[in-house]
Amino acid sequence: MKFSVIFEAQLADPTVEHEHQVIHDCVEQALLAEEMGFDRIWAVEHHSLKWYAHMSAPEIFLTWVAARTSTIRIGHGVVCMPFNFNHPVRVAERAAMLDLLSGGRLDLGAGRGGTEQETSLCGVDKDRTTQEVEEALRIIGKAWEKDELEHHGELLDIDPHPVLPRPKQTPHPPLFLACSRTETLTQAAELGIGALVMGFAGPESIAGMRRAYDDAIAARTPDRFVSGVVNDHFSVLCPTIVLDDQDAARNIGIRGQRFFAQSIGHWYGGAGVPDEAVVEGADEAADMRRAAEQVVARLHEHRIPVRPTATATFNADHAYGTADDAIAYVERLRDAGADEIMCLVQMGTVPQEACLETLRQWGEKVIPHFRAQEQQAVSA
Repeated sequence: MKFSVIFEAQLADPTVEHEHQVIHDCVEQALLAEEMGFDRIWAVEHHSLKWYAHMSAPEIFLTWVAARTSTIRIGHGVVCMPFNFNHPVRVAERAAMLDLLSGGRLDLGAGRGGTEQETSLCGVDKDRTTQEVEEALRIIGKAWEKDELEHHGELLDIDPHPVLPRPKQTPHPPLFLACSRTETLTQAAELGIGALVMGFAGPESIAGMRRAYDDAIAARTPDRFVSGVVNDHFSVLCPTIVLDDQDAARNIGIRGQRFFAQSIGHWYGGAGVPDEAVVEGADEAADMRRAAEQVVARLHEHRIPVRPTATATFNADHAYGTADDAIAYVERLRDAGADEIMCLVQMGTVPQEACLETLRQWGEKVIPHFRAQEQQAVSA
């Protein structure tokens, strides 16, 4: 099993000074993640999503981190692939350059960036995002199969051109797709690429998503593959804060997750701006439940069906607490079928010292627990 850290560059109090500090804080966390034995970092791409994600240029962030590290893998989790965000050939060129300079450490995920806020900024056709993402993956998947790329698809025609430079990994860095629904899990499996899965609903939901992914793998045929190299890797989000003080870790983590959930609700569901206040001594679990109830009430008010996914981001049962609590939760994710635990530590209200201590606790206690189990299994 692999272990990684994902960065959104979220922030409460989004002043210029705080924004700059948070982005530098993310770099510090990424460097510590390598030191602590994590396998990979991921950086998102979002645009104009104040509060939720100030990581608009992950290709720069990842390059900066790659230049200051030597072993940890560097992941786009994900590139917004609709053409008005990023032309697929430009994605291929940038990915190859970073893969080359990092010594073959790049992983490349794709996503839609489908909020109204983002698509309206760059003139993206919302009705074509799914189709454009798939065509972009096909272009990237065959960009270096021959000396020159030629592509004649439903949306783009590209006459023969060399795509330069060539990546270190052949034929290209491993490909992934952001997955939050059964439809996207099926798409990822049919395209032959890895799944980056939002895991807020918990291990039972993850197990169901894993079954959907595996069922699609079993039923697929090679005609939809975007590459000659298949990547059936299932990476699962794991919100986590780990400290020696269990109660403090839970309060900090749940408060951070509430900010995350409210930020999603603001940009994806038309809710109000996220609550930035951190109240000393507050019952964070109760506040999280109230926030979820507010979502349900708003859906009822607008006569929108309340599906389980509507409040999944408000589920507070995650790897919050001591290292032992985190180990127990990761065991549940492993049993649910996770190939990779993608730690979400940097949430809008979480202080930097808690982020750094969480990474240390994972590196000193959580990851070694599973590495030892794997070694014992190999030796048995």
